[in-house]
Amino acid sequence: MRARRPGITTGSMPIPQAGSAAPGFQLPDQNGNTVSLAQFAGKHVVLYFYPKDDTPGCTTEACDFRDESSALQKAGAVVLGVSPDSTARHQKFAAKFNLPFPLLADTEHTASEAYGVWGEKTNYGRTYMGITRTTFLIDPQGQVKHVWPKVKVAGHVQEVLALLKGEAPAGAKKAAAKKAPATPR
Repeated sequence: MRARRPGITTGSMPIPQAGSAAPGFQLPDQNGNTVSLAQFAGKHVVLYFYPKDDTPGCTTEACDFRDESSALQKAGAVVLGVSPDSTARHQKFAAKFNLPFPLLADTEHTASEAYGVWGEKTNYGRTYMGITRTTFLIDPQGQVKHVWPKVKVAGHVQEVLALLKGEAPAGAKKAAAKKAPATPR
């Protein structure tokens, strides 16, 4: 493990921003098949990083992606979930909740570090290394189109779908509304 200074998160690259090239990866899915970003060239990729299989927030997020999978496919997107869990654990999680998309086992944290989502976390006073829930929308040319850092699960999949359909994400609508000048009465 890399040496750390107090208060400094290490072990990850910065989060790729919109317009930058998406880092490539090769990871096994829940069935042991190798999945790479390159194999989805020409399609939008919804790459979502989540902390742990079969936990409340992660289950809700996975099931929301499952429930919207046909709409996401219709919008031309492929969904890939990534966590540090093993392929065996992913297989149980995918089977339990009938997840129709690959869950990638990033047990060595290579993809999560490349995407800047692996780092130091604190929960109830305990400090540990883990994934910060983050979603990347990657365009058909392999460029990052949009990043949702520190995802709040409720409504997240609808934001992703809205952006794929060409609508502004909810956060952008709120920001635009705040910047709009008041209309005289």
